[in-house]
Formats: sequence, structure tokens, C-alpha cells
Amino acid sequence: MSGLTTNADIIDLRDFYHSALGLQASRAVCAALTSIWTPISEERLVAIGYGSPFLDRFGGDAERALAFMPATQGAACWPHGAASQTALVGLESLPLGDASIDRILVAHALEFAESPEAFMDEIWRVLAPGGRVVIVAPNRRGVWARFEHTPFGSGRPWSRGQLQRLLRGSMFTPSTFSEALFFPPFRKRSLLTATGPIERFGRRAWPVFAGVVIVEAVKQLYRGVPVTSREKVRKRVSKPVLVPAGAGAGARIARREDAAGAAVDASGATLGGATKA
Repeated sequence: MSGLTTNADIIDLRDFYHSALGLQASRAVCAALTSIWTPISEERLVAIGYGSPFLDRFGGDAERALAFMPATQGAACWPHGAASQTALVGLESLPLGDASIDRILVAHALEFAESPEAFMDEIWRVLAPGGRVVIVAPNRRGVWARFEHTPFGSGRPWSRGQLQRLLRGSMFTPSTFSEALFFPPFRKRSLLTATGPIERFGRRAWPVFAGVVIVEAVKQLYRGVPVTSREKVRKRVSKPVLVPAGAGAGARIARREDAAGAAVDASGATLGGATKA
């Protein structure tokens, strides 16, 4: 397998997860995901990045599951042997309505995002109130981030603290952390037979040096809108309610004249009624 560069390529990703090392890696990550994966009734699930190995495990439990793959990466059909549920997307312009998804799984995407903040803002937009995002990201301290023969060795690695700050700044509450890939990324097939015991021992002995950090976060329902000055607030409040924000001065003047005319008519009718009385 060729070394991965700045942006992961779909062929390299697919070949890695079809290799003996990739199969062991996907099992280890799926085991870590299982420990934090809370069941959601009639779940609408979307994986962003390259989530096919994990959708194979968790997609069957969802009411609907989609695989979104970045345009810079390329796309591969998922699920295999069935109608494709894959789409090629931009990370900052997901083709989804507001509050339409229950859970988003991010794998092989955050480390390649040009603007992680804008990416997380888009995830916040499409998640339903109380929706969950699960991020699988290369660990800055892990061994896997130092080898380019795996997809975890390219892009921007993250620490637990960096992920917490990113999520809180994007109006998410981190709820659960997990780790995976404690065994080294062996090239020799014969050494992969020891990955199971090493993974279990590493989880207890050196969790800080895991190959990937996994975090689940919950969308905060209310998001503050920044106000730059009280003057702008007064201007917004004083706008006529039924006049569109883009209406010109003529429209506003005409609306005011109509309102003034109606007030005169109403006062005249009142005075006339009082005179007759």
C-alpha cells in the first residue's frame, strides 16, 4: 500500500481496511465504539469520512444509514451488494435539512477538514435536538499517527483536550471518551496474531498512547446569537414586523403611510360616533 498523503484517497482507505492490519484495526475500533454506542429508537445515522467498516457493524440497527464521503477523498459504494447509500459531499455543505439526523459518526474526516470549526458547525446544524456526534480521530500521542502506511498517519492528529475545546466551542457537550489501537501497526502478518492480547493490555496499561481517540458529544439545544452593540438591537427591534429585511425605503414609507391613513380613518370614525351620540 502506498503511503497516504495530506488527503486520504479512497483507494488507499479501501485497500487498508481490506488488509489483515486493517481488519484488526476495524475490529478494535468497533469494540471501543460498542462501549459508548447508546441505542436510539428509529435512528437516522450518517457516517462522514470513510465509515464503511463501522457502518457494517452499526448501520443494521438504524432505521436509515447513509455514508457521506468527502469530495477530496472520493467515494466507494456502501453497502456492498445492495442499493448504494453513499454520497459525495463537501464537509461544510452537507445535503441535509436542519435537525434531520439523530447521530453522526465521523471517521477519517476531521483530521482532513480545512476548517474543523466550520465542519462542526455544519454537523450541529443537521443534528436533531439532543443528537449525538461520535468522532474517531488519530491520537497525537499514539504510535499510529507516526506511520504513513495506515490512514491514521496522515492529516491532523488530535488530543483529548483539543477535541473537548473544539466540541465545546461548537455548542456540543462531550459525554463519553474511549480509545482504541493500542497495538503497534505491524507490517508483518505473523505479528498480527498478538493484537488481541496487546489491545486488552494496552487499554489498562497505557491508555494515553492509544492510536485513536473516540469521543461522543451531545448537541446543545440552544445556541447564543452574538450581539455586537445595543444600537444594532434597537435597529432590529424598530424594524416594521411585516416589512422584509431586504425591502427598500419606498416599501417602508408606503407601509408607514398606509398605517397612518388607517389611524386617521379610525380616529374620524370614533369622533363621528361620539358626535351622533
